[in-house]
Amino acid sequence: MLLLAIIIILSYLVGSIPTSIIISKAARGIDIRNHGSGNAGGTNVMRVLGWKFGILVIMLDALKGAIAVIIIARLFFGPLPFENISPFDDFTLVQIIAGLAAVVGHIWTVFASFRGGKGIATALGMLIMLVTVEMLIAIGVFALVVLISRYVSLGSIIAAISVPSTLFIRENLLHINIPGYNTLFPFIITVSALVIFTHRKNLVRLINGNENKISFRKKSKTS
Repeated sequence: MLLLAIIIILSYLVGSIPTSIIISKAARGIDIRNHGSGNAGGTNVMRVLGWKFGILVIMLDALKGAIAVIIIARLFFGPLPFENISPFDDFTLVQIIAGLAAVVGHIWTVFASFRGGKGIATALGMLIMLVTVEMLIAIGVFALVVLISRYVSLGSIIAAISVPSTLFIRENLLHINIPGYNTLFPFIITVSALVIFTHRKNLVRLINGNENKISFRKKSKTS
């Protein structure tokens, strides 16, 4: 139990690294939470500092989820401290737990008064290690929606919905055997619901027609 607790804590701490705050302070000497939407995530960095810094933050945030799944989870050895009733092997289950801890850390970071980002990039890093095909499709959906609408939040929400939808279609309509589907599907729905929940304010703004769009033009320096 102690080893699993250590893995969860380490994953949470890695997920809690406030990359957007660190980069915004290093690049412009500002706290990104005091600008734009006030969110400490890659989208807000893109909006305030430009797409290059935004992409950098998104990549680093995704890396946090990947690190939890492919590195920190490997600290685990021996049997689980509880009965594993899932179709996954013990290590895969630990990877899922570690990945979720990283996502929680990103959303509620201990290093920035529990005010983090929305978790979409960190969840991306975790899920691409677990459901690669579905995540590649989700990335394509996200890019297409953002290019057409210029709403990153809309792209994130639709991409989050596309992951369990694609998983369901591949298993039940295309009859592709996905190992551990019966456990993986509700887990993916839970993660997607969490991502959508963190975008609830964006969803309201989208409905009201006052959500901010991103610009692909080069940003001027912020004073």
